[in-house]
This record gives sequence, C-alpha cells and structure tokens, in this order.
Amino acid sequence: MFDLKGYGPELAAGALVTIELAFLSLALALTLGLLGASAKLSGNRFLAGFAATYTTLIRGVPDIVMMLLFYYGGQVGVNMLSDYLWEAYEIDFFFQFDPFISGVVTIGLIFGAYMTETFRGAFLAVESGQIEAARAYGFTRWHTFRRVMVPQMLRHALPGIGNNWQVLLKTTALVSIIGLTDMVRVAEEAAKAERMPFHFFIPVAAVYLALTAGSELFIKWLDKRAHAGVVQGS
Repeated sequence: MFDLKGYGPELAAGALVTIELAFLSLALALTLGLLGASAKLSGNRFLAGFAATYTTLIRGVPDIVMMLLFYYGGQVGVNMLSDYLWEAYEIDFFFQFDPFISGVVTIGLIFGAYMTETFRGAFLAVESGQIEAARAYGFTRWHTFRRVMVPQMLRHALPGIGNNWQVLLKTTALVSIIGLTDMVRVAEEAAKAERMPFHFFIPVAAVYLALTAGSELFIKWLDKRAHAGVVQGS
C-alpha cells in the first residue's frame, strides 16, 4: 500500500480546495466571457474597446505574473489606500487579501479573457438567418439572444470551453505560490520534510490526471447531447 507518511488527510483536503477553486474560477470565467463577448459584438465602441483591452492585456501577461501582481501588488495598493485615508480623513480602513479569493479572482480573470474569444467566435458562427427569423416572429433582442443565439452558440463553444477548462484546472496549481494550502503546496511541504519529492508529487499528478480525464469524458457527453438531432457538417 502506498504510504503517504501521515500526509494523506492533508493531501485530500488540499485536493478539495483545488476542486472548489477550479469550479468557482470557471463560473467567474464563463460570466466574464459572456460579458466580454457581448461587449465586443455590441457595436458600442466604448464597450468593444474596453473588452478588447481586457483580452489583450490579460492574454499578454504570464499567468504566474498576473497571480503575483494581483495578490501582492493588490495588497500593497490596499495598504497605500488605507494609509492615505487615515492620514487625510482619519478613516480606519484595512483589507487583507485572502489567498483563496485572490486565486479565484485571478484565475477567473485570466480565463475570462480566453472565454471571451471562445464565446465571440461561437456567436459569430450562429447563422444570421436564425436571428432574422426570430425577429420576423416578433422576438425582442433579449428573447432572440436567450432563446435562439445562446442555445446554438453553446454547440459551437463547447470544444473551446472544454479546452479552457482543462488548462484552467491545471493552472490552479499556481495558487501554491501565494500561500493557499492546496494539494500542490501540501505535497511540496511534505516532500521537503520527508525528502521524498516523487513520493508526494506523483499522487498529486494522478489526481490532476483523474480530474482532467473525467472532465474530458463529461465534455464529450455534453457535446454529443448538444449535437443531438443536428446533421453532421451543419
């Protein structure tokens, strides 16, 4: 039996933290992706420009740099604001960045930029005739978006969402550098204490492999359902 030297419960707790972090980050990324894609396709120059700046900036900066900037740089910014408010107005204000929340926000922001492009391409793939037919039937813009565009867009977006999710899942390992006790950090501390790096990192790799393999099967199932009744090549 594989002996984890008493670190088994901690690794299990760290794996749970990783899963929670991944799903919350995904929820934020999907929300930002839909908002970003809608802004880019809105025809409003300000919204489109803001969304373009967001995607260009986020996709151009390495994930690890973004994580460090948000967590440590953000805390420095809050500390400076706190000092200013106290010196100028004697307002006692302080906020300590939480590693878990910071990880969710940072990863969500990063993959929200990629989801924006995924959703934008999927929306553009919806046939214009479908939209024109909905308007001919008297649908409002909101009903056209909700009842016609979104269901058909998802069929085109699922492969991209699946790819982004797989990368997002592995990106959660970066939170160990900001002090969050996920399974990577637990394995790192155990490896240093026991001087057995492979002994602890192999189980972590196995957990990530299981999560990504299970996710791939689920995404294939979703894709199959999304294409039910659709003629191949259409």
